[in-house]
Amino acid sequence: MHTGVQELWLHTVVQSWTGASEVHRGDDVTGTRERILDVATEVLGRSPDVGMGEVATAAGVVRRTVYGHFPTRSDLVLALTRRAVDEMAAVLAEEAVVDKAADEAWADFVARLWPLVHRYRVLVVLRRGELGEDIHALLGPVETALAELVARGQESGAFGRHLPAAVLSQVAWSVVFAVADGDLSGAPLGAPAVTTTSLLLLGVPEARARALAERG
Repeated sequence: MHTGVQELWLHTVVQSWTGASEVHRGDDVTGTRERILDVATEVLGRSPDVGMGEVATAAGVVRRTVYGHFPTRSDLVLALTRRAVDEMAAVLAEEAVVDKAADEAWADFVARLWPLVHRYRVLVVLRRGELGEDIHALLGPVETALAELVARGQESGAFGRHLPAAVLSQVAWSVVFAVADGDLSGAPLGAPAVTTTSLLLLGVPEARARALAERG
C-alpha cells in the first residue's frame, strides 16, 4: 500500500474508532442522566426534602456524578419539571384535538396521565417552596392549554360555568394531584376514580362522568 493511501486509511480507521467511542460515551452520559432523573423522581416523591447525596446513593453513583449532570439541587428539580411538562404536553396535544368533545378529551388526558401524575406529584409540594415561581413558569404552557380546553367545554355546554375557565381548570387539575398524593396511604385508586372526580368538579353530570371514565 502506498504511503499516502496507507495514511489516509489509518486516518479513516482512527476517526471511525474515535467517533464510535464518542457515540458510546454520549449514550452512557445520557443514560446516566436519565437514570438519575428517574431515581430522583422516586426519592423526592417519597421525601421532597432529600438531598443530592441520597439521590446519588439511590442511583448507585457518587455525588460527583450527580453534580456533574446537575450542579445544584435546583437544577435537578427543574430538570424533573421540564421532563414532566414535556410528557404532559405531548399527551395533551394528542388528546385535546379540536374535533373531540371537551369532556371526552379531558377524560382521555387524565386517564393517560394518571401513572405520570403519580410519579410527578412531588412537583405540587416543591411548587410551594423556593422554586415555586420557576416551576409555575415551566408548567405554564400545560396549564394554559388545559384552561383553553375547559373554555371550549364551557362554550359547548359540556362543562359548568360556576368558575372562570382558568380557575376551573386549575381546580380540576389540582385535584388529580391531590388524589395521587392521598393514594399513597390508602388502597390504590385507578384512573376511573380520579377521572370521574375531576369531571364532576368540571360540572359534568355524574352518569356522563362515570361513562367517560370507565370506557377504557
